[in-house]
Amino acid sequence: MDTSEPAEHVVVAGLLRRDQRALMVHRSPTRRWYPDTWDLPGGHVLDGEPPADALVRELEEELGILAEVTDEPFAHVQGADFRMDIWVIDRWTGEPDNRDSREHDALAWLTAPELAGLRLADPRIPQLLHAALDAGQ
Repeated sequence: MDTSEPAEHVVVAGLLRRDQRALMVHRSPTRRWYPDTWDLPGGHVLDGEPPADALVRELEEELGILAEVTDEPFAHVQGADFRMDIWVIDRWTGEPDNRDSREHDALAWLTAPELAGLRLADPRIPQLLHAALDAGQ
C-alpha cells in the first residue's frame, strides 16, 4: 500500500471581482505552504471532490460567502508539485470576511498595479489579475 503523498496537489482559487479590484488574502506566517504571502482565496480539493465544488466549500469556510462557480476555470497554473484551477467569481451571497486567522491574517481588494512590491504566493498572480479585471470591463 502506497502511503506517500500524491506527487501533485490539486488546488482551486477564486478571483473575486468587484469595482475593478480583486480580493486577495494574506496567508498567515504559520501556514505550511507559501506562508506570509498574498494569494487568491481557495484551497485543496478533497479526494473525489469536483474542483468547482471544492472552491464553493473553501470560499464558504474561509470567507463566509456562497459563491456562484460556473463555467470552466478562467486559468490553470501549474507548479512543480501542484495544479491550481482558477475561476473568476462575479456573484456571491454574503460579504467576504476572514473566518479563520490561522489561514489568513488580512484581506484586501486590490488592483493588479497595487500588487507591485507585495510578496506573492506565485509570480503569475499580477498577470492573472490584470487579464481577469480587463475581461470584466
